[in-house]
Amino acid sequence: MRTEVEAPVTEPPYVNGVVVDGVRKQFGDVVALDGVDLRIAAGEVVAVVGPSGCGKSTLLELVCGLAAPDAGAVSAPPAALMPQRDALLPWLSALDNAALARRVAGDSRAAARAAAHEHFEAFGLAGFEQARPAELSGGMRQRVAFLRTLLAGRPLLCLDEPFAALDALTRSQAQGWLGDALAREPRTVLLVTHDVEEAVVLADRIVLLSPRPGRVVATFDVGLPRPRERTSLEVVALRERALAALGVET
Repeated sequence: MRTEVEAPVTEPPYVNGVVVDGVRKQFGDVVALDGVDLRIAAGEVVAVVGPSGCGKSTLLELVCGLAAPDAGAVSAPPAALMPQRDALLPWLSALDNAALARRVAGDSRAAARAAAHEHFEAFGLAGFEQARPAELSGGMRQRVAFLRTLLAGRPLLCLDEPFAALDALTRSQAQGWLGDALAREPRTVLLVTHDVEEAVVLADRIVLLSPRPGRVVATFDVGLPRPRERTSLEVVALRERALAALGVET
């Protein structure tokens, strides 16, 4: 006798969000992730924080569909990935690099350029449309890369330590424009970072992973209005709580 098993019902807030259930991923003898559960509601910004080698980037690849879990399941809408390095093409102008996502989607060169150019002033890039990547500062290159990711038009943005290569001042400025950009064009965002302060400044919720194999050890709702000053008492207090959960002395 055959028994019908009903499929699990996805909670309404996650219909267009991300659901990660009991995910395990192993590379040879190395277990990168073990039993990871994660929920991201549509329109929510979630930061995943943890030490180097804890499987943060692996989790991002699984959510983007670039790899498959060895156990567990991942459900996510179409995603656009912004890697750690800006990956700008050195022979293209800033405008054409930003427009590349629209070209890949099938837009004509003129239409793709027009779509990218609309954002250049808001991204602080006005006047640099024809500059090559080598002529741009690190922060400007990251802005071009993020605009390219945004123009892909995917409902989910996956950002893999997008500011890790920047100096402290430029990093702070970049976090500011990213927050402004998401305020203008809200998306569901999964941000991977090793910087707890960055997570508190940008995210709605913070998920902490243990050292390898990565497991969820704590989750914090930020619950603070934007924009957030990194020196505010609330931000500092939440940063200290997150660091304590990771076992980092301050």
